[in-house]
Amino acid sequence: MTRLLSGTPPNVLLPKGSVDTHIHVYDAAHPNLPGGPKIPVDGANLADYQKVQTWLGLEKVVITQPNAYQTDNQVLLQAVQSLGDKARGIVVVTPETTEEELAQWHAMGARGARIMQLTQGAVRLKDLLNINAKVANFGWSCIVQFNGREILDHAPLLNKIQGNFSLDHHVKFLPPVATNSREFKQVLTLLDKGNCYYKIAACYESSASGGPNYEDVADMAKAAIQHAPERIIWGSNWPHVSGTPEEAPNDAALLDLVQSWIPDDKSRQAIFVDNPNRLYWS
Repeated sequence: MTRLLSGTPPNVLLPKGSVDTHIHVYDAAHPNLPGGPKIPVDGANLADYQKVQTWLGLEKVVITQPNAYQTDNQVLLQAVQSLGDKARGIVVVTPETTEEELAQWHAMGARGARIMQLTQGAVRLKDLLNINAKVANFGWSCIVQFNGREILDHAPLLNKIQGNFSLDHHVKFLPPVATNSREFKQVLTLLDKGNCYYKIAACYESSASGGPNYEDVADMAKAAIQHAPERIIWGSNWPHVSGTPEEAPNDAALLDLVQSWIPDDKSRQAIFVDNPNRLYWS
């Protein structure tokens, strides 16, 4: 069995102009760099993703730099540039990245910087404010991933971010917490600031209850949606590299599950269209 790239469409059609805010693409001609995991054995390139995009009824995409390529954004930028205004990129920016490089990447479609505190991340939280200051001049946001169980420790740092930022993968609580916990209440407090977004993506990576419904992560997602639908975005996390191609979830079924968490069409329009367009295309 190989990774699914097409199949039965989602039961609930997405709004026109829907955006997938978190995928990774790879190129078999470009192996992983030292410090990063190996690239997927089946390639998982841009052409593969475009089949998934058609399958799910998506129109725009935000491509995020994968850990495999560490600080080399070449594959990502080529993919984003090839898609024109239908794509944006989240690159890895280091303390050594120059303003000239940022300007060049911006012209190619980059609109954000990735901070990854977990295993094999290229740039860590210690450099967050430095990177944030560099990219804020271009109107970029930061996407931040860490173990959400540490959010009370990281909140003072997150509160210093200039401009917008998103908390990746349901805040990546390992394992998930109750919605009445201090940690999750801190997430809601950050959303109330107006510059913080909660990204629905990769529920299978952190759920302790497991599939097919991932109830523990679903509880958090539904609470975040109810609290601030104008601060929620969604990403497929394709190609799901935390497992083998055979273990990858059915993207249409996973999207149907996510849509079941959203209470009304107004919130659906916000999450899939308005919020990501405001964040990455305005």
